[in-house]
Amino acid sequence: MSRALRILLTAIPLLGGVMSLSAAENAPLVRGTAITDPDLLRKLDRSDALSISRLLQPERNANAPLTNDVLFASLPQLEDILPAIDAEFDRYVARHKRAWPSETIGVGEGFDVQLFDRAGLNSANTRFVLAGIVNRMDRAYVSEESCGEIRLIYRLARFDTGNTATRLPMTFNLVMKARDARQTDASGKPVTCAEVARRWLDNGDWQALIGSRSAPYDAMIDRIETNIQISIAPKSALHDFRSDYLLKVFKYDAATKTFVESTLENQIDRDRILADEALRRDFKAWLLTPANFRAFDRGTVLIPEKYLAKAAVAPTPAGLDASTLQPEFGMMQGEGKGEPVFTDEDVVGALNHAAARGITMENIRSVAAFQRRLNDVTCAGCHQTRGIGGFHFPGVDWLTENASNSTIVPASPHFFGDQPRRRDILTAFAAGKRPDFSRGFASRPQTRGSRELAGTEYQDGWGAHCSLQNAGSGTADKSFTSWTCAKGLTCQAAAASSRIGMCFIKTR
Repeated sequence: MSRALRILLTAIPLLGGVMSLSAAENAPLVRGTAITDPDLLRKLDRSDALSISRLLQPERNANAPLTNDVLFASLPQLEDILPAIDAEFDRYVARHKRAWPSETIGVGEGFDVQLFDRAGLNSANTRFVLAGIVNRMDRAYVSEESCGEIRLIYRLARFDTGNTATRLPMTFNLVMKARDARQTDASGKPVTCAEVARRWLDNGDWQALIGSRSAPYDAMIDRIETNIQISIAPKSALHDFRSDYLLKVFKYDAATKTFVESTLENQIDRDRILADEALRRDFKAWLLTPANFRAFDRGTVLIPEKYLAKAAVAPTPAGLDASTLQPEFGMMQGEGKGEPVFTDEDVVGALNHAAARGITMENIRSVAAFQRRLNDVTCAGCHQTRGIGGFHFPGVDWLTENASNSTIVPASPHFFGDQPRRRDILTAFAAGKRPDFSRGFASRPQTRGSRELAGTEYQDGWGAHCSLQNAGSGTADKSFTSWTCAKGLTCQAAAASSRIGMCFIKTR
């Protein structure tokens, strides 16, 4: 096994704690759960130990990451990715031309809608740079054997003449299992979920621990996720400013050693379900079954693939209210395609049925909360909520001259607000306890009994999402009674929403 491969397989569980004191002021929030330190990321990227090409072709005899003209051409594992992305672009352009026939769409100046330039995916001047490493052991409920996931997040960058570099609006996530069941430590004993969690929480020096034994890398790879800002449309007579983000997933097939186009987890295929009456009834019955409804409430539901899509487009900006978010709200309205999938009566009936069975709902206590969960349980809906454009983790731009002092935050408010919950799960794992995998809404994190987020934009500080009804605009919705503002702030309307506002300083 190559040294680079040993570094990968042992570094992935251990990397979480390496944070420098010169990192951004939000470093305490991600301590033990993610790497956002630009200095460390620069070193890891330039060492080639964690480049995409090194991880997928560890025997490669080179000391630098591959540029994109070579990356996709030389790695057979990636051969299906670019054609699948090209097909989505073609479908996107065709749909756009039908919706806005008077607009022009293309690459470069002079078009009403500016498309992402796919030439960068095959260019000698571009490559994917390491933008961050994120511990997602909070997703161990998907596969307990793997203890969750570790995500290596790369950002597309163009390297120009004069040693300058520009980041481009695309992320490429290599998702690894947090451990393989056959993985062993230095003494030959199986590595447990508790040990993986402790290594992250201990904030140890991963370079001192690279000698641990591990299984072949094939056993650790799970999938690739891509997120591309597919288009930008300036404000026009037809619409306001809009930017669309294309989301795709490619699962790793160990038998063929290739990444295969796959459905997105919980990305409901709204159009197909609305168009098929039998599928519509089947999906409604499945989701409202008490056990599935409870998991839906907790945010741990895993919707069967037959209801899911293989691509999603998340438009931004999006409204604060679930009724303005797309695409899932159409399931409550029908949008001219027959009856809606879910009516208010369906939701109320499911809530009453759950109560009769002794199931306590943690988040969904009203129709409005059902709508919100129906949206943010999906990939597209989550990326619309408290994101930075269509991204939740763009990463600090360490390519700049003085990355350590960069004021650009590496991730979205949703990402930072979720860190105490993720750390709570790591702590439970480390103690050998069964974690609570439940989560709140993307707009408002669970407090988990901690005051760490109090007074911040992530919970109840300036800019936090809050309930307008708590501010006296109507009967309070019991799903959102905790969505209040810190002392000195008040919930004020910030968009066309009757339910959700933002915390701002009182004006009188």
